[in-house]
Amino acid sequence: MTKVININKSTEEGVQDLLKHLLESGKVKAIFTLKALPENKNGEAVSYSLFTSVDAVAQSAPLFPLMSRNAAGLLSLLTQKSEAPVPTAVLARPCELRAFVELVKRIKGNMDNLFLISSTCGGVYPTKMAVGGGVKNDLPNYWSAVNSGEIPANIRPICKGCEEFVPFTADMTILVVGSNDASKECSIFLNTPKAEEFAQGLDGNVTDQELPADKIQQMREARGAEKKKLYEEAGIGSLGLKGLTEIFSKCINCRGCRTACPICYCDLCTIDSQNFAYQLTESEITQKGGMRVPTGTVYYHMTRLAHVTISCVGCGSCEDACPVDIPLAPIFKKVGESVQAIFDYVPGKDPDEEIPLKTFELDELTEVED
Repeated sequence: MTKVININKSTEEGVQDLLKHLLESGKVKAIFTLKALPENKNGEAVSYSLFTSVDAVAQSAPLFPLMSRNAAGLLSLLTQKSEAPVPTAVLARPCELRAFVELVKRIKGNMDNLFLISSTCGGVYPTKMAVGGGVKNDLPNYWSAVNSGEIPANIRPICKGCEEFVPFTADMTILVVGSNDASKECSIFLNTPKAEEFAQGLDGNVTDQELPADKIQQMREARGAEKKKLYEEAGIGSLGLKGLTEIFSKCINCRGCRTACPICYCDLCTIDSQNFAYQLTESEITQKGGMRVPTGTVYYHMTRLAHVTISCVGCGSCEDACPVDIPLAPIFKKVGESVQAIFDYVPGKDPDEEIPLKTFELDELTEVED
């Protein structure tokens, strides 16, 4: 059984109480989480922020269902040169923590001095919905669905099909999906001895229990069905090279998906090097009778597939950033699952497990040998 602290407040208020407690007790010196931007007239713009003031907790929005940027990339920027200089609490979603673990394995981040908090995740809205107050207007429907154990209607399609909504590496897990009533009670699971230590003095009732397995399984099955539906609608099972060429034909080569992707970590992308500059020849124009510009869009996406799918966490940031609505998330998720299954690898699950691409075993992939 796991120690759980139950706070008789809404989940959002209870989490803010937790953050205040962590700062006031001196257990941490800084908080990294979503924070509302008060200058925004819609009242729903949020951004990841790092703050040290207890007063700033009132503006925090740790469970706001919007992913302005995948937190993994931001944590990488803050910690890749060295560990956090002071004990810092990080509150991020399961897919964000998983992506950060994958970056740490690539020496692009440091988990030391970080206290990790996550939640059973209800999913996030597409960032485009935040324009004009769309998210704010739909929030009651979102929380009503989550509290009822249902999938919110307007979240990112890939979130609807996400089966990894329970965090692996969090010191604390906030019960959102599976909660009886998030408007009346905040339940925080203390997964590690460090979490139990940090929770001492926090106002609430401590009990021993486990995550509600029946509700979690019910949601996982519902999301599995949504994922299957998403794959079918995108026609991923029978795309082939011709199908991929057609889908990626809309690409304008903005590379926004690469910028948004937390797993695209290279300082210099090989696609941007002069080695891949297109060599235009008169004979080629004569033979082809013309060509599409920009060139190499299919090659670009195939290269990204080859580079990131072993560690793709299915966050949907790539598709969210695409200005021409290419269904990138289900494509990368489907290919990622296939590659990960070959190596029996779940990205971000175990910080101590090596990335398969960094290991070599004589008896692996024997089925492809002559």
